Amino acid sequence: MTYEERLQNVTVLGAAGKMGSGILLLTAVEMADLMLKSGGKSKAFVLNAMDVSDEGLAGLIQYLRAQVLKIAEKKMVVLRTMYHDRKDLIENSEIIEQYVNDVLSVVRPTTRLEAAYGSKLIFEAVNENKDLKVKIFRQIEDNNEHTPWYFTNTSSVPINIIESEADLKGRVLGFHFYNPPAVQRLVELIWTNQTSAEVKEFANEYAKNLGKIVVPSNDYAGFIGNGHFMRDALHAIKEAEELSAEMPLPEAIYIVNKVSQDYLVRPMGIFQLIDYVGIDVVRFIMGVMNPFLDNEDLHSPLLDKLFDTGIKGGQHSDGSQKDGFLKYEKGRPVAVIDPETKQYIAFDSFSGADGKIGAIPDPAIVWKSVVRMKNKDEVLQKFYNDLKALDTLGAKLAIAYGKRSNEIGKALVADAVANNEEDVNTVLLTGFFHAYGPINNYFD
Repeated sequence: MTYEERLQNVTVLGAAGKMGSGILLLTAVEMADLMLKSGGKSKAFVLNAMDVSDEGLAGLIQYLRAQVLKIAEKKMVVLRTMYHDRKDLIENSEIIEQYVNDVLSVVRPTTRLEAAYGSKLIFEAVNENKDLKVKIFRQIEDNNEHTPWYFTNTSSVPINIIESEADLKGRVLGFHFYNPPAVQRLVELIWTNQTSAEVKEFANEYAKNLGKIVVPSNDYAGFIGNGHFMRDALHAIKEAEELSAEMPLPEAIYIVNKVSQDYLVRPMGIFQLIDYVGIDVVRFIMGVMNPFLDNEDLHSPLLDKLFDTGIKGGQHSDGSQKDGFLKYEKGRPVAVIDPETKQYIAFDSFSGADGKIGAIPDPAIVWKSVVRMKNKDEVLQKFYNDLKALDTLGAKLAIAYGKRSNEIGKALVADAVANNEEDVNTVLLTGFFHAYGPINNYFD
């Protein structure tokens, strides 16, 4: 079966969700482009957008239309070539409108799983729940005559477990998009010892056609991305809890969040990142990973406490940030939760916290500027050499944090989760937008 034939009938499970809608968008655009490049020689493409939420599906087409419009505007030159034989399309606006319609024409919103029974490829982006994934795959397997391939967007569940319990015999792999799929360039591909060469080849070709950077991860719970992030988050929580012996916990959280952003030169602080992903999601992923780990315990009572009181983070349906460890106003963090009182304490209340942290070696070293520097390595090496010469709380926290991040990264290679150090660094640079990879010499 050719690449195009495999894409002739596809289903995206969880299509109205944050990840599913992005996967649906990318696949719809790829289908439409194949159709247009063939000059009408392709058979009709079908893309089933399956979700249990009628409300979610109601807004899905509107989301797709808005996103395809942006995509069309960016590739106007290519579209003129694709529609060169359409003499009725003269103005850019006419071509754009036609392209939007062509992309949307392949999408079939549905709440019925039966739609997947005719598909040759299944993208799954439902909840991070192994039993649910297996149940859905088994139901499709029992009713689909096309021997479909299954690409699961799981970010933590070992693929071999899904493969074994759903009895998929080499026809499933982990195709882990990063959020949001339409923007994030990174994809982690995870396969098992049984995954067929054809499935691997198609997955790589599909990812390449989407313009993605592919990093292979071996089949260990959490893979590379969450393998690092979950441990990184636990380190931050531990540091804040230890600091709370000397100051209120909200102030300690504020300090660690600020240090992890400013001193480690990251796009956001670690507690803001936990909120972005979702306290509930982070807690759940740790729970998924934990049974597969022999020598460590990925668990935080503090996350449990916040979750139990209904503080979960994540995003609203319009994409705005929900409150979590931090409270947000117009997308910016302005306060920190007190887990005991369940009240938020404004950053302004921590007037002495910045003094406790101490001065940063060079205030001009910020994430936005560093990521564009051609001599980034040289600049960062000097920054961290200067930092190591300081005897301040901020410097000590940052050096300890950097060393721990490095240690986590190297352990992923030593434990054969990642094939090499470059893959670990690529995941953190591309998937998490860090200014530098965790495996480096800055903190030696």
